[in-house]
Amino acid sequence: MSEHSPIHLQHIILIGFMGCGKSTIGRELHQKLGIPLIDTDEAIEHKCGKSISNIFAESGEETFRDLETEYLRDCLTNLTSSSIISTGGGIILREENREILKRLGYVVWLKIDAINVYQRTKKNRSRPILQQPNPKKVIADLIELRSPYYRETANLTINISGLDRYEITTGIIESARYYYSQQAQ
Repeated sequence: MSEHSPIHLQHIILIGFMGCGKSTIGRELHQKLGIPLIDTDEAIEHKCGKSISNIFAESGEETFRDLETEYLRDCLTNLTSSSIISTGGGIILREENREILKRLGYVVWLKIDAINVYQRTKKNRSRPILQQPNPKKVIADLIELRSPYYRETANLTINISGLDRYEITTGIIESARYYYSQQAQ
């Protein structure tokens, strides 16, 4: 199987904390595999006609989490061809979402530590989590809280520290191909 051949009617789902590279790796996988890329945050923003930070500010986190669950349910029902799905960092907080993600396909956790998250995101004013008096502590606490959910959901965990895009995407493609070949037997 060449690097460019699609993974037959299956999805690769990217999960992980903000700043771990889900969008970047999603674009790389899209280019290498030639299958559509879906970004759940972008899809929700498009549907609502406003940014995630505005949804949080105007309607609260619970409303945003409801929108994520609704979108995942729609994906489970309506996605008919292979896709790369890049998710928001907190999508794994709900048990229903974790179950849907596992049913959708091969789930990859791009694992990152709090120091790297802060370094990658500290200048971003559109992330609600960073608009705190002590964002480093908030990030560390949230990673600690979410890690068991990421671990529970993922078929593959990649600690991204020290890896480049090529290494990460190649690892995901080869692991997903192996996973789906085993599923087909």
